[in-house]
Amino acid sequence: MPASRLALALEAGAVHLPSAGPIAVFRPRADADLSPLPRERVEIVQGNKADHDAWMRRGYAVSTATPQDFAAALVELPRAKAEARALVAEASAAGGPVIVEGQKTDGVDSILREIRARVAVSEAFAKAHGKIFQFQAAPATFGDWALPAVQRLANGWVTAPGLFSADGPDPGSVALAAALPEKMPGRVADLGGGWGYLAFHVLQRRGVTECALVEVEHAALEAARQNVVDPRAQFHWADALSWSDPEPFDHVVANPPFHVGRAADPGLGAGFIAAAARLLSPRGTLWLVANRHLPYEGALNEAFREIRELDGTPGFKIYSAQRPRVPATRRQGR
Repeated sequence: MPASRLALALEAGAVHLPSAGPIAVFRPRADADLSPLPRERVEIVQGNKADHDAWMRRGYAVSTATPQDFAAALVELPRAKAEARALVAEASAAGGPVIVEGQKTDGVDSILREIRARVAVSEAFAKAHGKIFQFQAAPATFGDWALPAVQRLANGWVTAPGLFSADGPDPGSVALAAALPEKMPGRVADLGGGWGYLAFHVLQRRGVTECALVEVEHAALEAARQNVVDPRAQFHWADALSWSDPEPFDHVVANPPFHVGRAADPGLGAGFIAAAARLLSPRGTLWLVANRHLPYEGALNEAFREIRELDGTPGFKIYSAQRPRVPATRRQGR
């Protein structure tokens, strides 16, 4: 395996770490290479459940909260600019050296320019369409970049800064909520429920006995708890692709994500469709919204016997799908 950008930068002396003390690593994806760091000193901060659990399985210390004290920090830049700035602020809070690493497509050049305007920055080490650099800042240097864990919008919704549809309801979710039937009797699962917009509207439908909101991002789930206060709501910090429940659902609603970082990945939506088929009862229904350019028809036909396209919008198509093809023995885990 070729040496990672972090390994090469450490070897070249472009970035450096103190000889002792905890190293806080912010938002590393599961495929990041942290092997150049001493594992016993690494404390990973990761709110994405899939990545969180992947690092735990490898034996790392992982939390959703920033450690109270650390000697150095490594920030793996996320896609969202606001979140990237907030992570830099958190990483600077201890006053130690901060290493920032990211792809050009993740905005590393822009963040580098903004940081360089405030503090002295090492020469950036460029490799594999990305950069890594280091700086040392006082805790207050990036105080204006800090963000609360959740934020309340002017329209009353509570969202999570830097995450999907943080500025308000996503148009796809709005379209799907409007298309849901007046009656949805039984158990409902909201896969990838975000900060709770769809779950809130599901619980307005007659006959709903419970709504399980499944969300991979911890901050989004915490926002959902404030938006959806109905006692029939249940909250699950989990990856919708692998989450399961002992009992089948009568309905599944989903507005699947279709990006990993900045790269479009329609396979994510196909995975949501397969997960819905696995979770539904034999007579259950999937209610799905998707951008018009996404080719989900094949995945729907593979997972369900009956598919119907509902009235959508110019930007979004909406489907109801019934009679999942997944055998009952597989759905029940037998």
